Amino acid sequence: MTDRNLLVGPFNRVEGDLEVRLDVRDGAVAAAYTNSPLFRGFEMMMLGKDPRDALTITPRICGICSISQSAAAAFALADAAWAEMPDQGMLIAAILHAVENLADHLTHFNLFFMPDFARPVYADRTWHDQAVARFTAQQGSAARDAVTARAELLHIVGLLGGKWPHTLAIQPAGVTKAPTLSDKVRIQTALRSCRRYLETTLFGAPTEQFAALSARDSLMDWTAGDAGLFLRIAADTGLDDIGMGPGRFMSFGAYPLPGKRAFAAGMWDGGLHDVDTAQITEDISHAWMLGETAHPADGRTAPDEDMRDDAYSWCKAPRLNGQTIETGAFARQIIDGNPLARDLADRPSAMARVVGRLIEIARTQMLLEDLAAQIDPKDRFMGHWDMPKSGQGQGLVEAARGALGHWTKFDNGKITGYQIIAPTTWNFGPRDAAGNPGPLEAALVGAPVGDGEETPIAVQHIVRSFDPCMVCTVH
Repeated sequence: MTDRNLLVGPFNRVEGDLEVRLDVRDGAVAAAYTNSPLFRGFEMMMLGKDPRDALTITPRICGICSISQSAAAAFALADAAWAEMPDQGMLIAAILHAVENLADHLTHFNLFFMPDFARPVYADRTWHDQAVARFTAQQGSAARDAVTARAELLHIVGLLGGKWPHTLAIQPAGVTKAPTLSDKVRIQTALRSCRRYLETTLFGAPTEQFAALSARDSLMDWTAGDAGLFLRIAADTGLDDIGMGPGRFMSFGAYPLPGKRAFAAGMWDGGLHDVDTAQITEDISHAWMLGETAHPADGRTAPDEDMRDDAYSWCKAPRLNGQTIETGAFARQIIDGNPLARDLADRPSAMARVVGRLIEIARTQMLLEDLAAQIDPKDRFMGHWDMPKSGQGQGLVEAARGALGHWTKFDNGKITGYQIIAPTTWNFGPRDAAGNPGPLEAALVGAPVGDGEETPIAVQHIVRSFDPCMVCTVH
């Protein structure tokens, strides 16, 4: 086979712009370089603004995960102002956020990841006709089923947040809408509709039955629903043998509730540890950025308009204790102690990431039902808070794709610093000063590339297994 260099991209069915440069040797990827080619500058837009403007501006970073951005901004301001949410305010904020993340997972599985298996390259496989019928882009029946279920879910956001995306419902001291008893009933009705979709279509069995899977063997024996079709395809195409990540995972903890987070925070590298956020840095050695490697609270966004030759991306390279970290639903479930995710943790493959989302879909559905049952319309949903003239704070949440952090500083009522590290920044960042590749760059090494392949199918599977959102990645 001929050694060659490939530039793959822009990718379709990816939010934002993404290119990957590949060095191909002996029919496999020998090195990968991930480029986020579109600079956006939201962090620069924040400077000089009233700190409260973050609640309006930052959700516009993305139309898919706007509630995640909204929650991170609200928690950063709450941290700076020592504001506290009433218990019911935390509950509704968690419902809003979990609904968005659940809808996002359904979108990724059905509209972003699975359509690749309807491609003609797989025409000789026994499952191909079924994949074509279910997952052909814009035509497959799975897309219609998923979009219908997603719309039902997002009615909950309409009830509690007024609109989606870009709701302003989550504030530093609570939420703007006190739900009525009628709202509670309608929320529970929407969740029952989503459960019907999961149990008749995605899992083809009770949600609790899929959530109870605890080992790789029992997982691979699952044959029902679209999840069963995916597992059959994964076994036949070797998805568990490609896309190995760094084996280090992080979660900031999802959905703050009184005294806890619904999914735990932590860092996993074969064992569970606390996350020391003081050890987070953003390396700019290979980013078109000016300045120095720094903690985000002390960082800045200054684009290098000359685009120096030793850099190749507008994305910075986040590190925890100097190490690359994978983040996302699979990471969350490992850290939260889900037995199946823990059993898969030793092989952080393309398949494992998708399974992590399926686990989380089941568990988030169950969580939402529990939270909805706890809504008390007679209770208080918003507390009092005062915005100080000067301060700083951090807001740490879990978007669908993983750990999201906002760091803000302000003085005399004006923002003097605002930095955001999105999940895809962690996963798709470039090399650091020591030359260590980012998680995706490392995961692509070894991916097979056939003669004549200009957009290798294995590379597409690995990229999509991370579910990148490039518009969140670069600011």
